[in-house]
Amino acid sequence: MTQIQKALFEKREESYAAFQAKLIPNIDPETILGVRVPVLRALAKKLAGTKEANAFLRALPHAYLEENLLHGLILEREKDFDTCVFAIEAFLPHIDNWATCDIPSPKVFCAHKEALYPILQKWIASAHVYTCRFGLGMLMRHFLDGDFAPEVLELAASAAPGEYYVNMMVAWFFATALSKQWDAAIGYLEARRLDPDIHGKTIRKACESYRITPKQKAYLKGLK
Repeated sequence: MTQIQKALFEKREESYAAFQAKLIPNIDPETILGVRVPVLRALAKKLAGTKEANAFLRALPHAYLEENLLHGLILEREKDFDTCVFAIEAFLPHIDNWATCDIPSPKVFCAHKEALYPILQKWIASAHVYTCRFGLGMLMRHFLDGDFAPEVLELAASAAPGEYYVNMMVAWFFATALSKQWDAAIGYLEARRLDPDIHGKTIRKACESYRITPKQKAYLKGLK
């Protein structure tokens, strides 16, 4: 057992592991230790930039969910854009669940959006479910505010439908787009340009959002 695994085992909670297993049913529950995210964030902060962390990032695939979560949290602290992208691309093929996919949000991406956009195009076009989902998540986080352009919506809509975890992320993306860029996003629902499953999930998620007005929610319900 590595030192990092030992540190994770010391913080495991069996009851929390059982709870997580219900939320992530597509992975072996034996690979879930039950370490809470704040503990993992503190460990990532301690490890980032060390030789131990570098060795850990190269040691793929990992055995436990928490190792993968920790991997993502270490990556999001990388300060060099090219190094971060290289490390993310090495990690993405090993992601096998939504929790690991959604946890890393590299801070360095905020300062390199022009370079990031074509990389997101490549990730979103990937046949690997979680590479596509990660690309969509980064598109949602970085391109629906001040850097918004209508082509961003087209890119999200281009994600191949069918896989549950991709469909859910596209729906999350468009629900967020409705809350931030209503005039541009509503046309996709009005024209029914999204896959029917995604269309329905988008309306449901948008109607659950406190950022969508009651009037907007009533209009969306009429588009079901």
